[in-house]
Amino acid sequence: MGARASSMGYASSCLTDEWSVFNNVAGLAKHDILTAACTYDTQPTFKPFNKAAAAITVPLNVGVAGIGCYRFGDNIYNEQIISAGYGTAFGLASLGIKLNYVQYNAQGFGRKGVVSVSFGGIAELTPQLKVGAHIINLNQPVISTIDGERLPTTLIAGIALKLSDRTTVTSELEKDLDFKPTWKTGAEQTIHKKFLLRMGFNIHPGAAFFGFGFRHRKFSCDYAIQYRSNIGSRHQATVCFKFKDQTK
Repeated sequence: MGARASSMGYASSCLTDEWSVFNNVAGLAKHDILTAACTYDTQPTFKPFNKAAAAITVPLNVGVAGIGCYRFGDNIYNEQIISAGYGTAFGLASLGIKLNYVQYNAQGFGRKGVVSVSFGGIAELTPQLKVGAHIINLNQPVISTIDGERLPTTLIAGIALKLSDRTTVTSELEKDLDFKPTWKTGAEQTIHKKFLLRMGFNIHPGAAFFGFGFRHRKFSCDYAIQYRSNIGSRHQATVCFKFKDQTK
């Protein structure tokens, strides 16, 4: 979630930013600034696939809390998610857990809501190397009593390598228990202390990503474009406001 992760091919298991409440929740632990952010993701060729989300991170005396809301779809079919997460760091490691309320609404079929649990961890092995992993929908709640369909569980594990003060490369594998794994890789390059370029790719399904970001003391914005041969392009924009210039 967020245009930063999107422009890096969604290889987000080691990222530590305001969107960690939707990505690897353990990333909240290192984002100890009161922050509000929102994003909009659109597919021009098929507007019912548009997405919107917002997130807030709140530093606590111990750890960091995050709250997020997400919506996908239109009036005929839509999905809503409300997430509440918590992350804390100790030594080289960060751990996080979150609860998700997931609601599906289909015209003519009614509405169904379930609660799921997700868990994640990030370890900074060296100043240049991080590893991260998280499990989405660990409890597999039932979303259809007719056929026993459950919310799918997804396992994600990845690494982030800091090649220099300006360049970071991330890569991860995502495995839905019912499908083949997806390989995601992305890179972020700081062009200037306020400007960043990003790119990424996915394999199975194949996709290419590109984006850029702007950073100020309290304000930041990001843009990402995604291209898949079967559905065309998607565009995403994110804005973020930090209520402090520095960490607590």
